[in-house]
Amino acid sequence: MKLALILNAIDPGIGGILIRGEKGTAKSTAVRGLAALLPEISVVAGCPYSCSPEHPAGLCETCRDNGTEPLVFAVRKVKVVDLPLNATEDMVLGGIDFGFAVKSGFRRFHPGLLAEANKGFLYIDEVNLLDDHIVDVILDSSGSGESIIEREGISFRHPARFILVGTMNPEEGDLRPQFLDRFGLCVQVTGETDHEGRIELMKRREDFDNNPEAFRKRFEKQEKNLADQIVRSQELLAGIKLTEKIRTFITELCLENNVAGHRADIVIERTVAALTAFKERTEVNIDDVNRAAALVLPHRRRDTMPPQPPPPPEKPEDDSREEDENKEEQPDEKPDEKEDQAPDQKDQSAKEIEEPHPGELKEEEPEQKRDTKSTREQIFEIGETFKVRKIAPEKDRVLRRGSGRRSRTRTAQKQGRYVKSALSKGRGDIALDATLRTAAPYQLQRRLDADDHDNLTLFIKEEDIREKVREKRVGNFILFLVDASGSMGARARMVASKGAVLSLLLDAYQKRDRVAMVTFRRGEATVNLPPTTSIELAAKLLGELPVGGRTPLSAGLIKGFDLTRIHLLKDPSARPIFIIITDGKANEAIGESKPIDEAFSFAQKMGAEDRIKYIVVDTEQLGIIRFGLAEKLASALCADYFKIEDLKANELIDITRRNI
Repeated sequence: MKLALILNAIDPGIGGILIRGEKGTAKSTAVRGLAALLPEISVVAGCPYSCSPEHPAGLCETCRDNGTEPLVFAVRKVKVVDLPLNATEDMVLGGIDFGFAVKSGFRRFHPGLLAEANKGFLYIDEVNLLDDHIVDVILDSSGSGESIIEREGISFRHPARFILVGTMNPEEGDLRPQFLDRFGLCVQVTGETDHEGRIELMKRREDFDNNPEAFRKRFEKQEKNLADQIVRSQELLAGIKLTEKIRTFITELCLENNVAGHRADIVIERTVAALTAFKERTEVNIDDVNRAAALVLPHRRRDTMPPQPPPPPEKPEDDSREEDENKEEQPDEKPDEKEDQAPDQKDQSAKEIEEPHPGELKEEEPEQKRDTKSTREQIFEIGETFKVRKIAPEKDRVLRRGSGRRSRTRTAQKQGRYVKSALSKGRGDIALDATLRTAAPYQLQRRLDADDHDNLTLFIKEEDIREKVREKRVGNFILFLVDASGSMGARARMVASKGAVLSLLLDAYQKRDRVAMVTFRRGEATVNLPPTTSIELAAKLLGELPVGGRTPLSAGLIKGFDLTRIHLLKDPSARPIFIIITDGKANEAIGESKPIDEAFSFAQKMGAEDRIKYIVVDTEQLGIIRFGLAEKLASALCADYFKIEDLKANELIDITRRNI
């Protein structure tokens, strides 16, 4: 962690550092410690953007418009600016100085946190909990080196070159892959596990609390040496050149780790140069590249896409046998000889997986026979994917947080598109234009009624204040509950279901939705796809999803509802979609009741949660005899009901979109 921070201090162009780790591992202490030992910097006195007098081309508009008066220089320590989790866009980028506008009648830009962080550190604790929109703004400024503000009649830009440091606890959620890639380096930190190290830590903390000044003097020489080494490294940096052999090795490392794009190659190159300079050398060696790659690649490394399993071989048409396979309750076929062989002797050409035989079957044990039949599993390929057409869901008046690119919603945050104004509700997001229009008709009378010492250009009263009504786009949470029991594999219905889920994930990657999948089979429900937008993880989990076994519908409903309820606890204003793909049959309960009665009872209780939109897709085969259990399940859930025969993969997605 300390090395990564030092390398960013030597070359801020590396792009910052993301520190993953447990609470209480001195992440923020390390950042402030580095800032304290860095040499003082020269700035233009009084400039809110800390412009560098030695770089006239990078001056802000205020310093450039200074006229003929010479700029006054000053020196100060490097700043560490903390970004709070509730930061708004105006707080980060800056906005109109409302007080100045009221008093003078002119607009003036009020700088934000990015201006204050110029030439210093921008520290974001728990960056994974920050709104994606704010993170995007910060990363854009970090990459370009300047902040551009264009809104409310203001067009302004100023330098914003800072060292970005983000910290996060992975247990509280991860960043999207796009955001992870924008951090130059990433390190993982954990607490000290050595007993002597932990004891020394306590002693040092006690020494500092008892006498901070003596403690600082104790390490003053070491810090001075490190500060001097950083300055020398900055001077050496420009003279370090990489050979063609080193660049080839960097390229091979990036290709082997299957990174996306070319940012990793460039960041490794800059990190290698900074590391070589820090070691006070001018020639780069292979060890430097390996050390730099360990800081650059871990958060960019991607697993290769797993090969698609071949489709199961077609079996001869046998109507009576298909009828028996679709009715798990009445199997009449005997296990074939392959099922009695050792596992390593079985034919795996159709990707069939069988558990060890529980024992010899007896004719008087029909339940055991059914269990043995239900152990047969198949892994089906992922169906064809497709482009999901653009959807414009209906808006409502609920104020929501979050970010994304799908559902347009109103927001109470100071971010998003300003669509209209409304009476003030104390949120502080002042609509200056609407406020001035409201106060304008009364200016003459208020000026006559004012005291002589009131030299205001505008007279605004509390009843004139108007606030902005903003709109923004947010993502949605979509949960698939999929019946993966033996009946689903009879006609390979999982192929289309997998294709639909993967297509929805591809669209979610672009629209910033979150998707999860729960399956139920063999007496239990499993979260196969945790809430995610990672297409690599989705493809891997979908490709390995087996089909076979009994049908614990109740367990699936409970598992899926719990996952959705957790999402609602985190975001009570969310609009999750719960899609159930099943024929409605149930032959295994989690309690003492009949399986189907138990499932319907759970469904009725789930239907009382009106914040969740339920959709039931019926997979029951067409035929003379139909049980209609999926339709009854939809009625109990107050859900929309569709038959699988009337749906194709693209139609399934359209139904999802219409109900978001």
